[in-house]
Amino acid sequence: MNLVLIVEDEPAIADLIEITLARIDCRCVQARDGEAAATLLEQGAYDLVLLDVMLPGTDGFALMDYIAPTGTPVIFVTARADVRDRVRGLKLGAYDYIVKPFEPDELLARVDGVLRHTGRRGARIRVFNIEIDPEQRAVWREGEAVELSPREFDLLLTLVRNRGIALYRDVLLERVWGFASDAGPHTLDVNIHRLRKKLGWSGEIATVFGIGYRLEAEP
Repeated sequence: MNLVLIVEDEPAIADLIEITLARIDCRCVQARDGEAAATLLEQGAYDLVLLDVMLPGTDGFALMDYIAPTGTPVIFVTARADVRDRVRGLKLGAYDYIVKPFEPDELLARVDGVLRHTGRRGARIRVFNIEIDPEQRAVWREGEAVELSPREFDLLLTLVRNRGIALYRDVLLERVWGFASDAGPHTLDVNIHRLRKKLGWSGEIATVFGIGYRLEAEP
């Protein structure tokens, strides 16, 4: 699990970022201004900083002078869309510059890319009593290997990366089986049943009436 510092003065945006990054197994800490962010960076190491430019007091550009010596990668997430601001942010050492409003999937892709590029992205995902290696397409349950079919694995990974979100049956069928597949709701239900049995998950994968399924968030 990666630890991300979100430096954002608007709570709603910070919360949206935190919920989004939970899909790729990131744990987030929030700071509302540059001074609070500097204090948090003094207290511990982070894998990534998501940094707004317009902050109370010290702005994000000025804060880069403090962050850069720590070697922590930074992505600016800001409403400042001017090309000169983008260039300035990148010249100050940021890995990327995302303009608000952003699409959650774009944010996920860019964060994942930076974490992988900097060698901070752990290959394995841990959720409840299982461990997943997406690259090897391998799963372990309490240390014991679990044999999943390709579709079962893709279904599991889709649920894990959208943890806490109710996914419609049509969405799951499209993402796992593809547009051109003849697979229907019964096929999905059978694969969900198999996953529950193989992983020992009775309540972890919840049936959402009239919608589909949701992998419960861990307490």
